[in-house]
Amino acid sequence: MSPFHRATFFITAAKMSDLKFNSAGEVAFAGRSNAGKSSAINTLANHRRLAFTSKTPGRTQQLNYFALGEDRYLVDLPGYGYAKVSRTERERWGQFIGRYLQAREPLVGLVLIMDSRHPLTDLDWQLLDWFGPTEKPIHALLTKSDKLSKLECAATLRKVRAELTAVSPLYSASLFSSSKKTGIKEAEAAILPWLHPTVTGEGVPVQA
Repeated sequence: MSPFHRATFFITAAKMSDLKFNSAGEVAFAGRSNAGKSSAINTLANHRRLAFTSKTPGRTQQLNYFALGEDRYLVDLPGYGYAKVSRTERERWGQFIGRYLQAREPLVGLVLIMDSRHPLTDLDWQLLDWFGPTEKPIHALLTKSDKLSKLECAATLRKVRAELTAVSPLYSASLFSSSKKTGIKEAEAAILPWLHPTVTGEGVPVQA
């Protein structure tokens, strides 16, 4: 069984002082509002409503932690690019998220959720610039790939991979579809080793 299937809600955090608990490793999920972030988390966790999905941009306003066991966590970050909240709130969340991404020691990697039809927007690059100085890995999950043809999927994946690896060899990408349940194994293979260096993407211990 994938370690993601053990995910259960842990806490909601609105400030750094809320994060005073033991953590052996965290993977953060970030992306533009309505890019399919919550759906991707639910799909990986094999859970219909673990992460709340909404058609209202900016609905997720804090960090939502999901425990995987052994003091390891998935972290659902607020969507960015939303317009239906005040500028003051956006700035406050931006400061919090910026500090979290740049200074949170247990954070081992970032999953960047991007709609495969509109990847690497200016806001995505801003997030990459924010996180880049940490020198931690990033995996871009290109969601809603079922909306593209096979040729379009291949071209998009090739382009995104080329642009990301030109920035850092620690950056990678794969296609994903929550509705079709495709790309799960590829995502696990990229993300799980961050949390469990001795585990493969299929939850199988690596032989010493």
